[in-house]
Amino acid sequence: MKSVALGESTSPVEVSNISPHGFWLLLGDEELFVPFSEFPWFREAPVRQISHVEPPSAHHLYWPDLDVGLAVASIRASLNLIVRRKSCISQIQTLVLPLSLFF
Repeated sequence: MKSVALGESTSPVEVSNISPHGFWLLLGDEELFVPFSEFPWFREAPVRQISHVEPPSAHHLYWPDLDVGLAVASIRASLNLIVRRKSCISQIQTLVLPLSLFF
């Protein structure tokens, strides 16, 4: 079954969801996750302030209520960094052997 889009977004950027770990931005046809661990300025902000985001340019976002500006590339880079960290951690965990193998 296919879903049909009801209409286009009225904003070029909008916050689609907020969780205890971060929030999702809809930016055109792309969805980006903004983790609080990488962007702590948003962690204690009220929903209203996080949701009030403006795109002063195609590659920059600004939250006027928080006076926070981010390059879209920095959000993408943080996601790549998180994926790499998780990959490294899982590789390290596979290298950990039980002590019983040595005795």
